[in-house]
Amino acid sequence: MHEVLINGRVLCDEGWVTDRVVLIDADRILAIVSPDDPRCASASVRDLGGGMLIPGFIDIQVNGGGGVMFNDDPGVATIRLMAAAHRRFGTTSMLPTLISDELSMVRRALAAIGQAIAEGVPGVIGGHIEGPFLNEERKGTHDADKFRVLNSDAVALLSSLKSGKTLVTLAPEMTTSALIASLASKGVVISAGHTNATFTEMQTALRHGVTGFTHLFNAMSPMTSREPGVVGAALLDPNSWCGIIVDGHHVSPAMLQIALRIKRHDRFMLVTDAMANVGTSQTSFLLQGKKIAVRDGKCVDEHGTLSGSALDMAGAVRNAVAMIGLELAEAVRMASTYPAQFLGLGHELGRITPGYRANLALADDQLNILDTWIDGKSSSSNNGSSL
Repeated sequence: MHEVLINGRVLCDEGWVTDRVVLIDADRILAIVSPDDPRCASASVRDLGGGMLIPGFIDIQVNGGGGVMFNDDPGVATIRLMAAAHRRFGTTSMLPTLISDELSMVRRALAAIGQAIAEGVPGVIGGHIEGPFLNEERKGTHDADKFRVLNSDAVALLSSLKSGKTLVTLAPEMTTSALIASLASKGVVISAGHTNATFTEMQTALRHGVTGFTHLFNAMSPMTSREPGVVGAALLDPNSWCGIIVDGHHVSPAMLQIALRIKRHDRFMLVTDAMANVGTSQTSFLLQGKKIAVRDGKCVDEHGTLSGSALDMAGAVRNAVAMIGLELAEAVRMASTYPAQFLGLGHELGRITPGYRANLALADDQLNILDTWIDGKSSSSNNGSSL
C-alpha cells in the first residue's frame, strides 16, 4: 500500500510548496501531486500537521553519538547506537567515522560498516576513514603515533568496502599523486584534511583525485598573502566540496560568510564531526584513552584542543541560518542535497523528488525533528491510517 504525506510544507527543488502531497511507494518517492490525485484515495494517510518536510540530512563525519565512539569499538552494535542517536536530529544517512588508528582497526571498521549495510542498519551508507595518513604539523586531536604513510597495501585496504561509499581524509603532501589517483580510480572519495600542503601541492592533488576538504579552515594550512595554502586552494577551486562545522567554535561565522561569497553555495556541506556525547547528557567521554570534556557546547581535551564537536545536524542547520545568514532552504540543502552530490549519490538522495529514496525528516518551525523516514519507513509508531 502507498503512503501519502499530507498537510505539510514540502521543500522541493523549486522551494517550499504547500499545495501538494508526497506519495511514497515502499522505499521510494512515487510522486509529488495535488491532494485529489486518484492514487491518494487508497493510500495510507499521514497528516504532517503543517510541519516542514525536508530531505533527510546526510552527515559525512560522525565520530560518535548516543554515548559511544566508533574508535572504541568499531562494530555493528556501535554503529546502530550512533545511527539511532543521530536520527533523532534528522540524520537519515551517515558515514561512521574512524579517527586515526592502527590499520588493524581500519580493517575492523570497514568490515563492520560492510556488515551494518548488509544487515540493513537504518541510515548507514558507507564509512569515513579520517587518517591515519595525515600530517603531524596539523594533527589537531589525532594521535600522531598512529600516523602512517600511504602505500599500495593501504590503498587496497581503503578500497575494500564492497557496498556503500568510502570517504578517506588524507594529507596530500604526505603521499604521492600516483597513489591518490590509484585510490580515486577504485571509487574511494578523497578529502584533504589535517594537512600542511602548499597551494601548489593542493592544486596537484585536486588534479589527481581529491574532491573534498575536511572541516574547512580547521587543521589545514591557512590562506596568507604570499602562500594561499590549502584554504586558498579550496576556495579557488570551483568544483571541489568543502565540509564546514558551524558551531560557533571551530570557525568564525564571519570567515564562513567570506567563504560563501567566494565559492558557490552548492560546494559547501554541513558536517557535525560529532562525538559520543551527542544525543546524551554526558559532560565527558574518552577518545582513545584520552579524556574529552564537553564545556560550553564544545569538546576539548586537557590542553583545550578542539576534539570533534557537540553538534547535531539539526543544530548545524539552525546555526547556518542564525550565524551566517543563510536562507533555511539553502541551509537544509547544505545538509542533504550537496553532501549527496559529493558522495556521488545525488541521483537518489538529498532531494524530495520522484524516484528518489524516501529519506525524509519532519520538523517544526524551530527545526526540532518530529519524525524521520529512512527508505520509506517512519521512526514514528503512528504511520497513519487508511482513508
